[in-house]
Amino acid sequence: MGFDASVISGVVKFIELDFNLTKIQLGWAVSSLTLTATLAMMLAGPLSDRFGRRVILRAAATLFGVSAVASALAPNFAFLVIARMIGGFGVGASLITAPMFIAEISPARVRGTMVSFNQLNIVLGISVAFFTNYLILRLGDDPADWVSSLGIDEYNWRWMLGLETLPAVLYFVFLLAVPESPRWLAMKGREQEALGILERVTGSEQAKNVLTALKENLESDKKSKSVPLKELFKPALKLVLLIGIVVAITQQITGINAVFFYAPMIFEQTGIGTDASFSQAILVGLTNLAFTVLAMWLIDRLGRKFLLVIGLSGIIIFMGLLSVGFGKATYNLDSEDVKVLKEQIDSPQWYKIQDINYNSDQSFKKAVSRNLGEEVLTKYQSDLITKAININPWLVLIGILGFVASFAISIGPVMWVLFSELFPNRVRAVAISFVGFINSGVSFLVQLVFPWELANFGNSVTFLIFCVFGAIGLIFILFTLPETKGKTLEELEVVLAKKK
Repeated sequence: MGFDASVISGVVKFIELDFNLTKIQLGWAVSSLTLTATLAMMLAGPLSDRFGRRVILRAAATLFGVSAVASALAPNFAFLVIARMIGGFGVGASLITAPMFIAEISPARVRGTMVSFNQLNIVLGISVAFFTNYLILRLGDDPADWVSSLGIDEYNWRWMLGLETLPAVLYFVFLLAVPESPRWLAMKGREQEALGILERVTGSEQAKNVLTALKENLESDKKSKSVPLKELFKPALKLVLLIGIVVAITQQITGINAVFFYAPMIFEQTGIGTDASFSQAILVGLTNLAFTVLAMWLIDRLGRKFLLVIGLSGIIIFMGLLSVGFGKATYNLDSEDVKVLKEQIDSPQWYKIQDINYNSDQSFKKAVSRNLGEEVLTKYQSDLITKAININPWLVLIGILGFVASFAISIGPVMWVLFSELFPNRVRAVAISFVGFINSGVSFLVQLVFPWELANFGNSVTFLIFCVFGAIGLIFILFTLPETKGKTLEELEVVLAKKK
């Protein structure tokens, strides 16, 4: 799932040229997956109750494979978006069903660890996608005959997307050996099958006790009434719902998926070139992986609010650093630069932008577009910026990696733990679905408008916007969120839901 979501980061530069996309169309190519993933998240729970967890996971694997092949073969922009949307259904289905299945089949003593591995593996998939994108890009420069015969040089972005077929097939094959959830089998009255699976997991004696408790729990579920959405908007839940919504929005509006899905594009803006931008994207994935592991270790030691405050403070600092770094950059093409660029770009208008100092990426790009043409800017943007820019690229690299580390150790994983603790028992399921839907919607919007923001506001202002949203989120959390570490769910309900 992580691979499917982030592999697009290496593709955006190439599809923009091949399909002649506007910035909003480019955003659609990236964000379309999140749109259908949001819909699938709402459908996955009821469908897995009807058909079984394993069936839905296999369906997700099939959707990943279909999406990978269709994306790689996409003849036009509309086809690519549809293919990405198919993959989005797989993402949403697995995001809901996989942790549910893991929790239902794992022994109680290791359940928390096993569910945490789901998030860890998603992060690992993101890192692998960054690596394979870089590997394919470098292979494309290899003069070997087999590289050109496979079209890796000419169709590099298609190989990046098509490579997902391999993990999708492996996922499906391994799922053939995975048993069904014992809880689902018991829910369907197939108690002997459930007992057989539980015996393999916990041993014969313990399995009978687990099945008995499971049946009692199912009977209790039957007696309880489903909670309508309007229950969330009662006065007693006003504070806890507000906290949930703000945390859900803050997690995405600070720009994490803009970084994950557009990392090479961001690094290219520093003038380091295409190859280096892809290699630095690998560092983003590895940083995310390392600090996610650290968060899993620290969350019960330092507390949820403490990690959120530290992490959001880091997000503000490092996004501010990015804004300052790009804000201080200048752009100037001297005669030697133009001489080199003329070998690729033949134009009589070079003199209009030569030896002129531009104080922002936006003014430089507008001048190039106005005098050399929008097509030239899109096709040769990396080469033009590499020659013109005067910036400290280390400042940007530190800013991006610091931001990812701050996110991964705090609001990334902590948000879902908070949601499981904040809401009262009777409304927890519907509340998590509601704030999760808001979280996905904001993620979609951030991914959609990010290329447009860069083009219209410039790098510095775009990252400053993310910085400001982080500051608003931090102030809210400081003054409204209680520490949930070490408190029972009942104690939290008294504080947050005004229960007497």
